[in-house]
Amino acid sequence: MTVHLWVRAEQRPNEERVGLMPEGVAALKAAGIRVSVEESSVRALPIDGYRAAGAEIVAENSWPQAPADAIIFGLKELPEDGTPLPHRHIMFGHAFKGQPAGQVLLKRFKAGGGALYDLEYLVDDTGRRVAAFGYWAGFAGAAVSLKCWAAQQHGAICGPVGPVSSKTELIEQLEDDLQSLGRPRALIIGAKGRVGTGAADLCAELGVQTTLWDMEETAHGGPFPEVLAHGIFLNCILARPGCPVFVPREALTQVRRLSVIGDIACDPTSDFSPIKIYDRTTDWENPALRVAEFPLLDVTAIDNLPSLLPVESSQDYAAQLLPTLLQLTDIDAGVWARAKADFDRHSAAL
Repeated sequence: MTVHLWVRAEQRPNEERVGLMPEGVAALKAAGIRVSVEESSVRALPIDGYRAAGAEIVAENSWPQAPADAIIFGLKELPEDGTPLPHRHIMFGHAFKGQPAGQVLLKRFKAGGGALYDLEYLVDDTGRRVAAFGYWAGFAGAAVSLKCWAAQQHGAICGPVGPVSSKTELIEQLEDDLQSLGRPRALIIGAKGRVGTGAADLCAELGVQTTLWDMEETAHGGPFPEVLAHGIFLNCILARPGCPVFVPREALTQVRRLSVIGDIACDPTSDFSPIKIYDRTTDWENPALRVAEFPLLDVTAIDNLPSLLPVESSQDYAAQLLPTLLQLTDIDAGVWARAKADFDRHSAAL
């Protein structure tokens, strides 16, 4: 049976990314995979390139009516309308760490008989993710954190942020934001990973001094008074069992230099979140959440940061993911089988 990949339009606000480039369509078709791509009023990549590459162009948001054997591929959340999900979906589900919304999503799959192949859990045989937006999440997350810090210096809270055409444009924005201001010192935890590397690169572009920590520096499990001694803390560690607490609740009342936390990993509703002073994500309209007044402390935790740079982040991610998409012809083996096993295990625990 021919594999049919259906690339859906993103339906959440401020999401312009896509996980497949036109050249990827051509490669999949050459491998015998049928590709349908929905039209999209928001996608950063124009539909003409997909049409020229040989994709079947279908109506925006028509995936619920896709053939039963189609594999629906998107990035971010589906509309939370409670409907059963009969298809196989490839997406970031945010469902395997105890998140309340994730439990609802798993119940929808159970009701419909479909399955979730979570992009976060596509791993090779060594356990390393085959593709990640991490670098761009780190780059953009550090940028928003600096915007929050700059706003504080002017007695304000960070205003709305939006997508830019390139990282060059983003750097120019930040240079304007920071004009006539000094530079804070930033602590990056998870500095050796993709996310931390992106955050460190952004800081280097703007002359922000950084303290770079990874597993060795956090292995003792805490407490971590050094976090409070920096102006900005950038958390680049995914919430997982055994993750240390970097910012406990009592930090709100302790003496500190810290005034901005960029929770780039951004999983505040997880039981394993290392930052215990906030309980909800922020968004593009209101990127900063003020959690303390004296002295100021803002948290920024946007869960689709790479969309600030939708073209560059999509191109990078799609190139990483394409070799795995080509393996969809053997979905019951390797990367895909491991992802399905994760879904089955968490679904069984409902």
